[in-house]
Amino acid sequence: MFEEPSIVAEQFEDASQQAEASRLGLWTFLATEVLFFGVVLLAYVVYWHVYPADFAAACKRTNLVLGTLNSVILVTSSLTMALAVQSDLARQRKQVVILLMVTILLGASFLGVKVVEYSEDITERLLPGPNFASDLPLHSQLFFCLYWIATALHGVHLIIGLCVLSVMVILAGRGKLMAGGRHTWLELSGLYWHFVDIVWILLYPLLYLLGRHL
Repeated sequence: MFEEPSIVAEQFEDASQQAEASRLGLWTFLATEVLFFGVVLLAYVVYWHVYPADFAAACKRTNLVLGTLNSVILVTSSLTMALAVQSDLARQRKQVVILLMVTILLGASFLGVKVVEYSEDITERLLPGPNFASDLPLHSQLFFCLYWIATALHGVHLIIGLCVLSVMVILAGRGKLMAGGRHTWLELSGLYWHFVDIVWILLYPLLYLLGRHL
């Protein structure tokens, strides 16, 4: 068992109740985020069934290599994040800092790869608008509207996660996570990071795989 925060707010009876409230709060927040991304995913599924040929043609224009590379990067970052949480339980401060920094590096690498992919998309005129690629079916623009919206939203959430993990690195490096018994902070940070990874795991097959067999 990990140590609970030593400073208990006056509205809580004890540290355990405070920690449970923190977890519940984050789970509630993540539930709203699921609904947020769910709207985009639902729109994708609906339009996929309405314009299957157009969406399949558009899907084949996404960069499968870069998309797969980013999937591997994020799955690996989930592993290092989980190991960081376990290392904190074992009170291995140096290990926590290293693993968090590796996680941040992987997250930043994901963004770097995505920037390269976005640059390719713009060069190939896959940005919806008047200059959209003329060799694609008309409703392919719907695919790329959802592609840009979904990946941009995911990127924003990833950047937020990187900021949170950077704070955790500073606290861990100063020994404040363990000294204050604030393992819950790292646990909740890890939970948010895993959520960001899971969203990408859902986006990856929809944006890069489904239309390639047609």
